[in-house]
Amino acid sequence: MKNLLKITSLIAVIALAFTGCKKDENKVFFDGGTAPVISASKTAVVLTPATEPEVAIQFNWTNPNYQFTTGISSHDVQYSLEFDVNSNFASANKFVTTISKDLKKSFTVLELNNILGNTMVLPFGQNVTIFARVVSSLRFEGAVNGTLASNAVSFTTRPFAPPPAVTPPTTNRLVLVGGASPGGWDNNANNTQVFTQVSPTLYEITIRLTGGGPLLFLPLAGDWGDKYGWDGPNEANNPAGDKLARGGGNIKVPAATGTYKITVNFQSGRFTIIPQ
Repeated sequence: MKNLLKITSLIAVIALAFTGCKKDENKVFFDGGTAPVISASKTAVVLTPATEPEVAIQFNWTNPNYQFTTGISSHDVQYSLEFDVNSNFASANKFVTTISKDLKKSFTVLELNNILGNTMVLPFGQNVTIFARVVSSLRFEGAVNGTLASNAVSFTTRPFAPPPAVTPPTTNRLVLVGGASPGGWDNNANNTQVFTQVSPTLYEITIRLTGGGPLLFLPLAGDWGDKYGWDGPNEANNPAGDKLARGGGNIKVPAATGTYKITVNFQSGRFTIIPQ
């Protein structure tokens, strides 16, 4: 009987070991891929208001052919197409868009011009060289695998001034109100907290602010009928700068009391609050 129990236990141990080996043998492992290769339909792109609906440029890239131990992956690959003025793609204003599965992306003149002017904040009417690349990645078992960057291609172009991202005030005037400002919320017709109009779409003011307080920008002193704030709920913005919105929420300023330069850029649809 004891021998029978020993034999039975031995068989069980062998069976468990065999099962463990089978599980290890059946486990799928990520086995790499090949960096995609990108190409552009043009090396020089002409942008004009009259051709806004037309395709300006198209990018195509190769499949990275991600491999697993079971063979070529059937998982969905995600691609990030990047534009930058530098070939290292490290600029603060670089453009990134995400494409799932597809191996190409085209942009109309309108789309490309808005990217260059409003997202990348490039000067209008000046020649510029743009670098482009695609970065592929694959999500497998809850993790991102195989991030691969392509080669870089470049094209030259000259952006023209697109419509502003946020419509500027027709008064050609902007005044500051809010608890963070010296004048507080006192919105009277003689408000002296007036921005300097640098251009039809750019306004600036340098002023002392109380840390952590709220602000709003008004097109007309003494009138609460129109306002500019940030594109979200009251005082939930990034205090150093964020998206601008007509009729938006109160803007929270940085925590430290001091002198700041406030810039309101209707062209890009953003404001900044920078210590001086």
